[in-house]
Amino acid sequence: MFYIRVPASTANLGPGFDSIGMALGLYLDIQGQYTDEWNIIALSKELESFPSDDSNYIVTIAKEVAGHYGKELRPCRLEISSEIPLARGLGSSASAIVAGIELANIAADLNLSAQEKSRHASIFEGHPDNAAASVMGGLVVGWHSDDETDVLSFPIEGIKAVAVIPDYELRTEDSRNALPEKLVFKDAIHGSAAANVFLGAVLSGNWPLAGEMMNRDRFHQTYRAHLVPHLPRIEAMVKANGAYGTALSGAGPTVLCLVPENAACNVQKSLQNEFPDFDVKVLDIDNEGSKTFVLADEHTKLEWR
Repeated sequence: MFYIRVPASTANLGPGFDSIGMALGLYLDIQGQYTDEWNIIALSKELESFPSDDSNYIVTIAKEVAGHYGKELRPCRLEISSEIPLARGLGSSASAIVAGIELANIAADLNLSAQEKSRHASIFEGHPDNAAASVMGGLVVGWHSDDETDVLSFPIEGIKAVAVIPDYELRTEDSRNALPEKLVFKDAIHGSAAANVFLGAVLSGNWPLAGEMMNRDRFHQTYRAHLVPHLPRIEAMVKANGAYGTALSGAGPTVLCLVPENAACNVQKSLQNEFPDFDVKVLDIDNEGSKTFVLADEHTKLEWR
């Protein structure tokens, strides 16, 4: 028997479009064991519509990764549960991809490094922000091309994330289609500078400055604003309640607020009162990333690795 746990993620954090992400304390969990044929059991209602055989997305990812190394997977019985809402900008697809990579790593005995897992996940996703965050945990900064993926991960302490999750889905494709094909050179310079200062502020612990940079994005939030009309209302509310900064989470429609630990409950309460039909969650930052455990026998102690 084996276990896989993959955290959710938020991407961009304002100016870090397609390159900065962070792992969050919502999880996709898999309990598996080898059998004679594939059998996928959904333990969460949102997952019930997905295939229960080897055409399941997680299994197809696992098979492709194993095939890359010339190996085949043994059939498994997988019990899958997830706290990560679908199509809300919290990395549900990236977490499924990482789960498939971890499944291949176990079932095909690949012994992949975190960088290799991030490379595979970034190829499937097309960018490293969500994918690498789910693999490595913490705040990740990545660069990705057809030939190479470079990712750095940094642990994050002393803050909480408050996620305002709407009651409707927003497909990544639709959100991507709202973006321009070209950007004015001056705007690109300002956007890049904001991302650089955001990263420097985070690494030096200057969260107020990091929050300011989250509002200076030039790459995507302005163009997606009509798809997330609640964003400016949230920005104004949480700033008055002591939040550091607010940003569209990934492609949306979830909005993520970074707040001091001691302010998280007050921010969550005020937002829930303002948006009673939305789900407002206080989330930890996950600094560990994806974890697996293989149970050799019933006497083996369960320890994630």
